[in-house]
Formats: sequence, C-alpha cells, structure tokens
Amino acid sequence: MNAYEAYMNELATQMRSELTGRGFESLETSDDVTNYMNNISAEDTTFVVINSTCGCAAGLARPAAVTVVEQNEKKPTNKVTVFAGQDKEATETMRNYIQQVPSSPSYALFKGQELKHFIPREHIEGRDIQDICMDIKDSFDEHC
Repeated sequence: MNAYEAYMNELATQMRSELTGRGFESLETSDDVTNYMNNISAEDTTFVVINSTCGCAAGLARPAAVTVVEQNEKKPTNKVTVFAGQDKEATETMRNYIQQVPSSPSYALFKGQELKHFIPREHIEGRDIQDICMDIKDSFDEHC
C-alpha cells in the first residue's frame, strides 16, 4: 500500500466510524451488499448512506443521517453504509440496486429491495443541515 492509500484508509476509518459507531452496518464488499439485499425481508426498511470523504459528507451528510435516525419517532428497520472511493465494488453493487445517477454522499431508503426514496448529493451539498434532516425525516415518516 502506498502512502496515499494508507492516508485515505486512515481517514476513511474515522469517517466510517461516525456511522458504524451509531449502529450502521458497514457493507465493504460486493458480496456483503448482495447478501444483505438478498436476505432483507420484504417488510423491512433499510436506510443506506453512501459515505464519502468530501466536506459535505463530513459537515452535512453524516451528521444529518445520525441525527434523524437517533431522534425521529419513525425509524428504518436497518441502517447500512457503503463508502464511495474506498469500498468501490460494494458501492457499485449498492448503486445497481438504487439505479439512480451515481452520487456521493447520498441516501437511499428501501422497503425490502424496492427503492422508496433517494436523496442525491445535489440535495445535500450547500444546503442547510436542518433542511436535509427534514428531507430524511419526511422519508422515514412516509415509508417506515
């Protein structure tokens, strides 16, 4: 591993833990994503955070995701994350389930394997964190 890869892995570990430390399951391989999606109950809801090292992930996406899953009355059954740029195959596999324009950071909400809601980067970056939280909350309230 070169110095750049080592540095990025160290950063990603800290950024990943902001979610995994709050109960998100980290799906790090394509097989992890496929196994998860193939074994999800049709009635279960899954909130997916496509994580990233960018500033809007650090200052907006991860804090908004954690805030809503911890504070909202209605919550998804499961919370998972893939890390764009780090877990490339896992992220690509998850994006195949989402079937939207690739975007990171972003959020997806599934019921079983059916995508119910998607929030792309352009609805995160440059917005007020309270507005992002409300978007996630509204999605949970409608589908969870």
